[in-house]
Amino acid sequence: MLRAALAAPCAALACSDAGDVLGDAAPADAAVACPGAGPWAAAPPVRLGATQETAAVALDGRIYVLGGFHIDLGVVPAVQIYDTATCTWSAGPDLPRPVHHVNAAVVDGTIYVVGALADASFEATGAVWAWTPSDPGGGWIERAPMPPGTERGAAVAGAVSGTIVVAGGFRGGAAVADVSQYNPEADEWTRLLDLPRPRDHACGGFVAGTLYVVGGREGTIDSRAGTVYEQGPKGEWITRTPMPTPRGGAGCAVVGDRLIVVGGEGNPATATRVFAEAEAYVAGDDAWEPLAPMPTPRHGMGAAAWDGRLYVPGGATHAGFAAVATHEVLTP
Repeated sequence: MLRAALAAPCAALACSDAGDVLGDAAPADAAVACPGAGPWAAAPPVRLGATQETAAVALDGRIYVLGGFHIDLGVVPAVQIYDTATCTWSAGPDLPRPVHHVNAAVVDGTIYVVGALADASFEATGAVWAWTPSDPGGGWIERAPMPPGTERGAAVAGAVSGTIVVAGGFRGGAAVADVSQYNPEADEWTRLLDLPRPRDHACGGFVAGTLYVVGGREGTIDSRAGTVYEQGPKGEWITRTPMPTPRGGAGCAVVGDRLIVVGGEGNPATATRVFAEAEAYVAGDDAWEPLAPMPTPRHGMGAAAWDGRLYVPGGATHAGFAAVATHEVLTP
């Protein structure tokens, strides 16, 4: 396991203005009951402790938190599993390599990692790994990697019709506009039409079969965007109503017919530079709705939806690196 200091990647991105670099770590075994009535409720904190720059996916009532920066351990290969029925955490099989800013999606009961960033240097890797949690003897299996020159992390990843689309991302110290499609059955990659602008640390997902890429940035925290790009039927990109709060590093997931976006960084109005805002994009109306703000404003966390609720584990309370184990649940 890589034990790089968190200050190293912060320096690599010139984020020395992040404030409290390490932040306050909540103990992973803190006594917190199942989340109560909303709109926001506290849930048991992240099992491993303060962790940020993770991915999160939902499958069969469980939230899977993949990789990330741990406040004490550096980059980790951990797979942390939250059971929404029992409100308990457990560990899954480690990823083959410690990574952060993971791109992940679920297809037919299998979790796929489709690119990520590695090490304190934020090296882009195109590794593709697959794990089927229902297979009791299974672990992570290597699949066809992203084609050379398209490796990236910090991208939007979503699944539709048995395929995974990866949009935007971060590679070689810059945001990219690449859009790629992975077919797990054929174990093949296809290049799609680029985004109108490079985006990393964006949010997005498929709403009623259509992919939306929301917000993000172009390589720096201060380049936060509020753009909404909709992928058309021929792969073209259509610009829709912008997000009211431009930001990158937010958590998001699709709940019903809405893309819910929470938190993020680049806020010029606060000392932490982190957003508390939660907003919902109603794709059918091309309109945004305000939601109750986060009790603990954060960025750098994966978010996943299950049974009408948005689960937001971990993240950081200051721009840059300030990891916490906080876990909160939104019932929009």
